[in-house]
Amino acid sequence: MTLKRMKGTTGVAIALALVASLAQAAPPGTLPFGVYDPDGDFSADGQVVIEHLFLPWEDVYLPSLNDADRYAKERGRSLLVTLEPWTWSRSERNTAQYLRRGIEDGRYDANMIAVCDVLRTLDSPVTLRFAHEMDDSSGQFIWSGWEPETYISAYRHMIDVCRAHAPNINVMWSPLGDEGMEDYYPGDDYADLVGLTVFGLQAWDQAKYGHDRTFEEIFAPRYERAASFGKPVVVAELGYVGDQDYVDMWNNAVRQEVADYPSLVGVAYFNQIEVYPWPEGFGAPDWRVKNQVLK
Repeated sequence: MTLKRMKGTTGVAIALALVASLAQAAPPGTLPFGVYDPDGDFSADGQVVIEHLFLPWEDVYLPSLNDADRYAKERGRSLLVTLEPWTWSRSERNTAQYLRRGIEDGRYDANMIAVCDVLRTLDSPVTLRFAHEMDDSSGQFIWSGWEPETYISAYRHMIDVCRAHAPNINVMWSPLGDEGMEDYYPGDDYADLVGLTVFGLQAWDQAKYGHDRTFEEIFAPRYERAASFGKPVVVAELGYVGDQDYVDMWNNAVRQEVADYPSLVGVAYFNQIEVYPWPEGFGAPDWRVKNQVLK
């Protein structure tokens, strides 16, 4: 796997060592592949080398991290941990303003410390993906759409808190990937890897673009923005739903090493039903591989 020379920090050295180990585990000519797989559909898939999990930092069941660590270790996988700074109980969620102020005054330091104290003890290699898709404008996340300087300050503070308790983790800064994402870049010391999100919904493509968009059509401009920072790039969330031809088109593109994307080092499939409805009545696509082909 070819990588550009990355700007030197200890974190990047750790990240590149992880990338190298994942690349060795992947079949020749393919990218390291990961999954968020709460149903366990990929539990016996020996080609999966990244186990992705999502956690809220409120109402979090911390022993689940130890369970995930054992599960990943048994299968030779690393852990990608997406930590969302809220509760998953929709009726109890705070506002964006409350979250901002709470991070500024240290009110949430204990939440981050509780999680990172456990991350420090895990045997699997760990990458932390905190407060992702901050450039998203859909209203899905209370940490999205902040003024860039406000988000960067909050993000840096939380990463500093975590690294003080779990110094050997990798850190993934993970925007959605649209134009303007660069405004939220926290700096080289706060991003060992850059994550992106890529979803393909055939019905959306046909309605909005008049044709079936390819993986490359969506990914290429996002990759160009992400690669400009000189870090390894990962598709942290990937999903696609459509008819058989559409799914086959994506299947044939998403796991292959491509010379045009030398910094792309892995993809992780989101094997779950969409948790936030798409706009204009497109609903909640079922990204799970067992249901992604629509009849």
